[in-house]
Amino acid sequence: MELTAEVVVAGAGPAGLMLANELALAGVDVRVLERMHERTGLSKALNLQPRTAEILDLRGLLTRAEQRSFATVPEGHFAAIPVSYEGWNTRHPYQLGIPQAQIEQLLEERLAEQGVKVSRGDELTTFTQDADGVTITTPTTRIRAAYLVGCDGGRSTVRKTLNLPFEGIEGQGHGVAADVLFKSPPPGAPTEWRSMGNMVTSQSPGKFIGVIPLHQKNLYRLTFGDRLTRPQNLRAEVTRQEVEAAVQERFGKEAEIAEIRWASRFSDDSRLAASYKVGRVLLAGDAAHTHFPAGGQGLNLGVQDAMNLGWKLAATLKNHAHPGLLDTYEQERRKVAEEVLQNIAAQNALIPTTPNQLALRSLFRALTQLPEVQHHLSGLVSGLNIKYPTHETHPAAGTRLPDFNLKQARASTLFHKGKFVLLTTTPTPPPHPEVVVAEAPELPWPDLTRVLVRPDGYVASTSGSTEGWLT
Repeated sequence: MELTAEVVVAGAGPAGLMLANELALAGVDVRVLERMHERTGLSKALNLQPRTAEILDLRGLLTRAEQRSFATVPEGHFAAIPVSYEGWNTRHPYQLGIPQAQIEQLLEERLAEQGVKVSRGDELTTFTQDADGVTITTPTTRIRAAYLVGCDGGRSTVRKTLNLPFEGIEGQGHGVAADVLFKSPPPGAPTEWRSMGNMVTSQSPGKFIGVIPLHQKNLYRLTFGDRLTRPQNLRAEVTRQEVEAAVQERFGKEAEIAEIRWASRFSDDSRLAASYKVGRVLLAGDAAHTHFPAGGQGLNLGVQDAMNLGWKLAATLKNHAHPGLLDTYEQERRKVAEEVLQNIAAQNALIPTTPNQLALRSLFRALTQLPEVQHHLSGLVSGLNIKYPTHETHPAAGTRLPDFNLKQARASTLFHKGKFVLLTTTPTPPPHPEVVVAEAPELPWPDLTRVLVRPDGYVASTSGSTEGWLT
C-alpha cells in the first residue's frame, strides 16, 4: 500500500506526539508511525519543568496535565541539591509531578481531536530521500512525504540510517530506575513529593539512591546506581535481588517489596547527534540527544525541541517562512542540548567518588545557598534561562514572553492557535495573515510599544517587524 503525507513523524513518545500536534494545529497533513502496538503505560519520566509547563499553557494543554498530575514541587535540583525557581517571572515556578505515560496519553488524545491517529505497530524500517521528498518504508506501507522527522529515541533508526555520528561523553557508571510497591511505607520515606530535599542519598563513594513517592499509596520511584561500575550488558533485565539490595541499603531490612511494577537500566553516557537536519530528514528528542537523567531535563528537552520545530516546519510547508527559517531549528536547539549536556556533566562530577570530590560537593552545596547561584542553577534545569540568538540588541530579544495580564485574558491564551502574536500599545492592523494582533495597556518592557512574539513564545522582534520571519 502506498500513502502520502506532508510530514511523517517516526515515534510516538512525548517529542513525536508534541510535534505531530503542532503540525496538525497548523493544518499540516502529518502521519505518526509507532512500532509499539499500544502505549506501555510505564511511568518513565516523572516531571514537567516550569518552561515545559509554560509551553503546554501556550497551547491550552496545561490544565489537562494538571488534572493528571500527582504532585507540585516548588523547586528543582542540581546534582540532587534543591534549587528554587523563584525570581524567574513565571506563573509556574514548580515541577509538575506527572508520569510520562500520562503526558503521552493527553498528547495523543489531543492529536485525535485534531483528526490524526497514531499508526501503531507500524515501524519505520528504512527510507530514502531526494530533492523533492522522502520515501518511507514500513513492513506494510510505503509513504511519500515532504519531510521525515525521527523522534524514535536514543537508538533511533532514522539517525542510524543517516549515518550521523552520535558522540559525546562515554560514561563508566550506570543506574536503575524502578517503580516499586511496598507492603507498607518504607521507614523514613516521605509519603508525598513536596520537596527535592533528601530525595537522593549516598552510602558510599560513587553510589546514589533516590526515592520519590508516586500517585498510589506505598508506590515509589526508586533510582539507584554507581558512577564507577556498570554491568557488561546494560540491556540485561533488572533482577529483584538488585532492587531489594538497594531498598535495604536505603531503608533497612524491614522494608518489604510487594511488587516491582517496572525497572530499567540507564547509563551515564551523554551523546549528541552531529546534525539535526540532513536534507529533508530531521531529528528531535532522544534521537538527537541522550544523557544521564540528572535534574529531570530529558522529556522536557524533547518536548521543547518539538515546539521549536513544529511551527518552523509548518511555515516552510505553507510557503510563508522566510528562507532559512527551518535551518534555525538546529542552530537554536542543538545549542540548548549542548548546554544541557554540559550541566549534566557538571552534576555527574558532583556525585563524589573520592574524598576530594566529597569536599568539593560540600563546598558547592554551601554556595547554592547564595540567591544568585540558586537563580543560575534553576535557570539551567528549568529551561527558563533559554535565550535564542538574535541580531537585535534589546535584552528582550530572543527571550521567553512572560505571561502577563491583558485587558480580558492572559498573554498565553493568544497562542492557542499556534500563530505569531504582535503585542502593541496602540491600534495596529495585522501585518501578515499568520499574525494575531493584541493590544495591551503596557508591555512587560516599559521602553517597548510593539513586540512580535513567535508561536513558541519567544520574542522575535522588539520593533514588531515580521522581516526575517515571514514572507
